[in-house]
Amino acid sequence: MSTTTQAETLTRIKSKQMFDLLSSGRRLDGRDLVSYRDIQIETGVIDKAEGSASVSIGDTRVLVGVKVEVGEPYSDSPNSGVLTVNAEFVPLAHKIFEPGPPDENSIELARIVDRGIRESQSVDLEKLVIVPGRLVYIVFVDIYILNHGGNLVDAAGFAAIAALMGAKVPNYEVNEKGDPVKVEGYSNMPMQDCPIPTTVVKINNTLLVDPDLDEENMSEAKILITLTKDEKVCAIQKSGMETFTVQEIVQAQKIAKEKADENRRKFFKEWC
Repeated sequence: MSTTTQAETLTRIKSKQMFDLLSSGRRLDGRDLVSYRDIQIETGVIDKAEGSASVSIGDTRVLVGVKVEVGEPYSDSPNSGVLTVNAEFVPLAHKIFEPGPPDENSIELARIVDRGIRESQSVDLEKLVIVPGRLVYIVFVDIYILNHGGNLVDAAGFAAIAALMGAKVPNYEVNEKGDPVKVEGYSNMPMQDCPIPTTVVKINNTLLVDPDLDEENMSEAKILITLTKDEKVCAIQKSGMETFTVQEIVQAQKIAKEKADENRRKFFKEWC
């Protein structure tokens, strides 16, 4: 039997096992349908960054660094600081990741995380202004995927918000010439919300959270829902070829609310 045929046979066996277990509310790794894998969050892991966090969800590992610089605001928002989110899929994280410029997957991940942070107004960008219309703080949130074991969005979202919550902003003053001068000390990043993402996938008409890589590959559709601390939806993204019924969307939103509340209390209580 060829290696390809063996792999296909193993995939079919695993798929049948997965479907059989899902019908009884269980999963291959022993979890129930709405349980996350083990989550570990560590902040302050990069000395030279203004903020950083490492997040593991099962085998998935993500590192986020926050860097703060001074520059000009955007012309259409002169009295607002700048926030930019980037994502990089490190080649060693999975065999499908290749070196080179960001591809559509890393761009999409960055946009989804950015949307949750921006639409929740978790960072008070108006407090990042040094000289209105001329000088503002520019906050870079850089996401690095170190190991891909499924559910990258939740891991990246957790890491980004944890890094921002613990980030410090270097203090600047404006001299007589109107130029920014860095002075002693740092201030806390002006945070005002704590958006938490929850990913729900559909497999064989069953909804489950935090899919591992096998479950993601088997899923027919995926929906990501990010909620503010006041339980308002600030970001939502659907992917996959199949659809969700209205009842499934309502159920997914209910699951997202419960899991966001749970994860916020467990991991972000000191900030939220």
